[in-house]
Amino acid sequence: MTAIYDSGVLVAADRASRKTWADHRVRLELGLVPVTTAPVVAQVSRSSRQVQLHRFLRGCEIVGFEPAQANTVGALVAASSSVDVVDAHVIAVASQMPEPTVVTSDPDDMAQLADYVTPSVAIRSI
Repeated sequence: MTAIYDSGVLVAADRASRKTWADHRVRLELGLVPVTTAPVVAQVSRSSRQVQLHRFLRGCEIVGFEPAQANTVGALVAASSSVDVVDAHVIAVASQMPEPTVVTSDPDDMAQLADYVTPSVAIRSI
């Protein structure tokens, strides 16, 4: 299983959510490196003083937004009637991972986007 974090997970980690940190720690102890995207990091990064966020991200793989993904993400936004390019990118990245589960604070919007990709992407609320 590959866990892909959205911005809500990073915000929770930055606010020192015990549950978020415990879930993250379990994944790391199992040798499962969670994934997030550079646009998600950009959404939540505000200063170098976000020590909890930076510590949390050390245990994540951060995937960039590649030019080749632009059309796929744009088509996903259009098909789903979404306006959130960052969320669409998370779903597009997840659809390329083995056994993907997007961990999110916004399960309804993510599920709406996930309906338009194959293979299927599981959605889990934080």
